[in-house]
Amino acid sequence: MADHLLCPHCGKSVTVYRNPFPTVDIIIRQDDSIVLIERKNEPLGWALPGGFVDYGESLEQAACREAQEETGLILNNVAQFRAYSAPDRDPRQHNISMVFTAQGEGVLCGGDDAATAKLFPLDQLPEPLCFDHATIIDDYKKACHIG
Repeated sequence: MADHLLCPHCGKSVTVYRNPFPTVDIIIRQDDSIVLIERKNEPLGWALPGGFVDYGESLEQAACREAQEETGLILNNVAQFRAYSAPDRDPRQHNISMVFTAQGEGVLCGGDDAATAKLFPLDQLPEPLCFDHATIIDDYKKACHIG
């Protein structure tokens, strides 16, 4: 979708494109549990750790940074899982998320955008989860033949 604005210098019509924002989400495994964060900001609720990719940052770097900021954990064995791109997956705007899986090392604690961070067994997740994270976790469980 494109909108048109007028150039303030020459007065000609300029096309402005709206593109989706790149984000990452991380499924951090510890034994038979995964890390979820309770969000400080709207939309409130439980979610996978993650966030926006910064300019000049790779998707993997963004995943490691977001995990450390929100959970205090350092990631090991980081691997791409799947991409999720439904335009309505985030109520704020159209975000495309590359989901990663990883093992977490360190002391789990909520930080940055996370009020808290906790481990949940895959069969005892809080409901509802924010965004499309229930779908992501269900896809992950199917791919790993869990439950």
